[in-house]
Amino acid sequence: MTVSTHSLQASMDGDSHIQNLTQSMEEILSQSGIMDGTLTLFVKHTTAAVMIIEDEPGIRADTRNFWNRVIPANPHWEHNTKNPGEDNGHSHLRGQLQGPSLTVPIVHGSLTLGTWQQIVLIDFDTRARTRELVVQIMGE
Repeated sequence: MTVSTHSLQASMDGDSHIQNLTQSMEEILSQSGIMDGTLTLFVKHTTAAVMIIEDEPGIRADTRNFWNRVIPANPHWEHNTKNPGEDNGHSHLRGQLQGPSLTVPIVHGSLTLGTWQQIVLIDFDTRARTRELVVQIMGE
């Protein structure tokens, strides 16, 4: 079994900004030479997450609206009140719920994504920042 590990950085705007990573994942997979196995994507931050969506403007807007309703920004989150100057308690909660990683099977050198499935990074924080990701591909 071969393991191929790669680092990736993404400049993000915060406020539920979504960036499509599908093409980057396909390029990394192609460079790895692995034909069958799994690709795992992991974001190294507690206020961001990775997920698979149908990446079109309506879903992007619906996703932002969903997170604003389910876990709204609120200055009274304990994280904010116990850490003076912090305003991103909701960002941490959203990241916890969505999760920092995902795995996609690889078959015959291709990601097994459905027709409309796209791999995206979502940044829940309250400010712009650069996000670090790890891509690990395992297989033969």
